[in-house]
Amino acid sequence: MVETAALSPHIGVQVTGVDDLLDETTLATCLEALKWRGVLLIRGLHVADEQQVEFSRRIGEVVSQYDRVSASQQEIFKVSLDPAVNPLAEFLKGTFNWHIDGTYDSVPQKATTLTAKVVAMTGGQTEFASTYAAYEALPDSMKERIDGLRVVHSFEAAQRGVIENPTEKQREAWRRLPHNEVSLVWERADGRRSMVLGATAGHIVGMADDESRALLDELLEWSTQPRFRYTHEWQEGDLVVWDNTGMLHRALPYEASSHRTLHRTTVHGLEAFK
Repeated sequence: MVETAALSPHIGVQVTGVDDLLDETTLATCLEALKWRGVLLIRGLHVADEQQVEFSRRIGEVVSQYDRVSASQQEIFKVSLDPAVNPLAEFLKGTFNWHIDGTYDSVPQKATTLTAKVVAMTGGQTEFASTYAAYEALPDSMKERIDGLRVVHSFEAAQRGVIENPTEKQREAWRRLPHNEVSLVWERADGRRSMVLGATAGHIVGMADDESRALLDELLEWSTQPRFRYTHEWQEGDLVVWDNTGMLHRALPYEASSHRTLHRTTVHGLEAFK
């Protein structure tokens, strides 16, 4: 029998009793839990790539990306700091900072799935923080202060959190990539509200740089405090799914020599930022 249990008071749910991930009743339970709890965990499921992709397709259209190792389009992205496994390994160090995927796109990714193939002995946990719960708990005075504010998100902002002294060539390359201006508070079509924060948040439009940085940092610290956060300790075979539109996430640092490898799928979003 499929059952659910909260992982923490404000975020996450663990699903147990799963025999068939693609069973209609199981799927309905998982998707309902994901909507309201933000992060879904099924321990030790050991899904094959084909099952992970098919499950992701039940959530929405799966993103296909060019894989340099196989020289083909793939729906599975291998998360590893080993450049032999993932030639983009160096860029993955940016995932050690809190972020939401796709903030420089007009429509962010809807959801992400990860399954653990090899786990690190030390580090490598994945942390999640609910900006739905964080916004709801804000004092009214702060809600009034941030209402209507807009933030510019960019690859450059994210990379500045990874590389302390970038070269002019690096800065020029970063600035050629798209950036996106969005509402700090995102009100959805269903009326729910979350905040669009994280490493890609460069500055608040029309605000002095120091004031802007201070406010963004304050909101990020608020949103990632323990009561809104869940830290996942990976075990091989775990499947984790999250609502990318409202959950900040980050990987805790680990060594490339750990061979930590996760397989990821990404689901296209449907609702554009405002």
